[in-house]
Amino acid sequence: MSLVLHTVICSIRPGRVGVPIARWFNDIAQQNGNFNARLIDLAEFNLPIYDEPKHPVLQQYEHEHTRRWSASVDTADAFVFVMPEYNFGPPPALLNALNYVYREWNYKPAAFVSYGGVSGGLRAVQLAKQTLTTLKMAPIVEAVTIQMVAQHVKAEQFSPTEIHQTSARTMLNELHRWAQALKRLRQPEA
Repeated sequence: MSLVLHTVICSIRPGRVGVPIARWFNDIAQQNGNFNARLIDLAEFNLPIYDEPKHPVLQQYEHEHTRRWSASVDTADAFVFVMPEYNFGPPPALLNALNYVYREWNYKPAAFVSYGGVSGGLRAVQLAKQTLTTLKMAPIVEAVTIQMVAQHVKAEQFSPTEIHQTSARTMLNELHRWAQALKRLRQPEA
């Protein structure tokens, strides 16, 4: 059975540039062949600021939006977060979405396609990794970093450089290794 990869568009604001970048990456992931690659847009889940009365570790969700999000996260074996940097940090929509569920994230690898100005979103990635490890996820080192993103996105089309292409392929291969290894940890104990 093929492993499922979710490429998550993490910005939900109007005018976001992450959509064409995420489409590009998802196409690369589909061509890679190691994953059943799916594009996930946080904006489509319309998650309000965390509003579940019970702790997510209990998985006793009262709201339909949480149940939909839980089911989506649960089906994935690995994640790639496509995200900008907001004030040196991750987008608030991503942090909110991460906090909505807990067990559904456990023992799954994650990687990043980040974008921004001169830093390419690296500072936001570093902060996001701290949250991921608390969710028992394994953020990997390999990444795609898009500096000066405005130079690469025109008319809602992303124009990658060779380093973006090479980084994406390298990251996918490593993510697949981690996804295979961590899947064993999610098996029920005998």
